[in-house]
Amino acid sequence: MTTLISINLVYYLIGIITMLIAYLSWRDSSNPKRITTALFWFLFGMSFLFGDVMLLYLGKTTSYRIVGFTVLLMAAIAGANLLGAGKRPDDEATTRRRAAARLGNKLFIPALAIPVITVLLAGFGKELQIGSMFLLDQKNLTLASLVIAVAGALTLGQRITGSSPLMAVRESRRLVDAIGWALILPQMLAMLGGVFVAAKTGTSIQAIVNLFIDPDNRFALVLIYCLSMAAFTMIMGNAFAAFPVMTAGIALPFLILQHHANPAPLVAIGMFSGYCGTLMTPMAANFNIVPAALLELKDKYQVIKLQIPTALAVLACNVFLMYFLAFS
Repeated sequence: MTTLISINLVYYLIGIITMLIAYLSWRDSSNPKRITTALFWFLFGMSFLFGDVMLLYLGKTTSYRIVGFTVLLMAAIAGANLLGAGKRPDDEATTRRRAAARLGNKLFIPALAIPVITVLLAGFGKELQIGSMFLLDQKNLTLASLVIAVAGALTLGQRITGSSPLMAVRESRRLVDAIGWALILPQMLAMLGGVFVAAKTGTSIQAIVNLFIDPDNRFALVLIYCLSMAAFTMIMGNAFAAFPVMTAGIALPFLILQHHANPAPLVAIGMFSGYCGTLMTPMAANFNIVPAALLELKDKYQVIKLQIPTALAVLACNVFLMYFLAFS
């Protein structure tokens, strides 16, 4: 059986929207860096929109090299600070505030509809079929559900505000201008996590721990596991990327197999320690940099500075919680 909303369709939608953003950026004469900004988003959308075509006609090796070169070029554009934003009319903010005051709490309906529809479809829509086709991709059920939820929320938003789909694209571009390169950082870091796992980084970490830490010192192992989860998350920007590496390198061989720790509290607190690192790094852009950009804070690191004391306090508590709970 085939699927109506497949993962490929999701990729194509992302590619189309990104290409529209690139086009609007290129047409925006108020942006002094409009050419490089448009090029950046065009390169980002290219793999989503043309990835299957490249694989079909160019083969895996050539396609992978093209995508790799694309990533390097995007990194060069972002690193050289060649991403810009267009100027908004002076009365735009006033117009938006008046519209928000007029619509009131109705503005929250589309935003709340996204998680509600996603959860309902993911929980009860797995077997939905149209003829011989499944409605949702069976291997990517949550993502397919999210796409339907976003489409439904977009329709609700248009009905409530009386605007057009083109306005949604323009607002998307406004947010993309405000966030900049940080928008794609989670995807890049997830790919980097896969590279570390494939390179067996966990095995290397295990060897390093054997060199510098006494394997019989349970507290030292707990301390290094919690600190490593936080530190590696700060590097990766994502605790989920750090978790398999540090758990395979420290938690599994030393704490679980050698010291017989209870895996459930051990890995739960270990992941929580990683989240402490999330609070202290600009690499976790969707948590720390994006809010600062959307709120237009003068100091883009202000969110991180305010979170550091809490993160360190929680991390210290995690060390003792793991030590006393995982071995009881």
